[in-house]
Amino acid sequence: MRHITHLMVALAATTFGLPASAASISFFTPLGPEVVGATGSGSARVVFDDVALTMFVEAEFEGLSGTTTVAHIHCCTVVPGAGTIGVATYPATFPGFPVGVTAGSYSNTFDMSLATSYTADFVTTFGGGTIPGAFAALIAGLDAGRGYFNVHSTAFRGGEIRGFLVRVPEPGALALIGLGLVLVAFATRRRRSD
Repeated sequence: MRHITHLMVALAATTFGLPASAASISFFTPLGPEVVGATGSGSARVVFDDVALTMFVEAEFEGLSGTTTVAHIHCCTVVPGAGTIGVATYPATFPGFPVGVTAGSYSNTFDMSLATSYTADFVTTFGGGTIPGAFAALIAGLDAGRGYFNVHSTAFRGGEIRGFLVRVPEPGALALIGLGLVLVAFATRRRRSD
């Protein structure tokens, strides 16, 4: 009993001792072929800081059928997984994204308080004509499963690999889930011994 109590206290201290991460909102997706005949694969991670108004983008890809041309985030579909939708970020491509290769990696942080971080259509249609509105709409669209990361290639100009971005739970939430599982196991064990 004493060991379980110590474990619960340690988990609670870990959970509540974590730095506040309300500013960090993370999304992840595996990237796979979008069309028949495409061969590429990869993954993408997007992390927003809703206090600093930044977006960190990290991607890896390999085995593309053609060489890369552009990459960006599309948002926001009416129904998750439904067809092609408009580009939300960077009208052409993420600045510095490797072009003309079949494999590579990318990492960059963007200032999302700038109008140049979005397409004009996205700001008007989803952001209500404002940059703060566009930032909020992009996060909300991804949170609702209505936006995807897309890598276009010379072989598949409309996009060779893509993946719908899914929110990643915060470390504090995972610790609370772990604490709950420990408590359930403890209660189950205690009932069996009674």
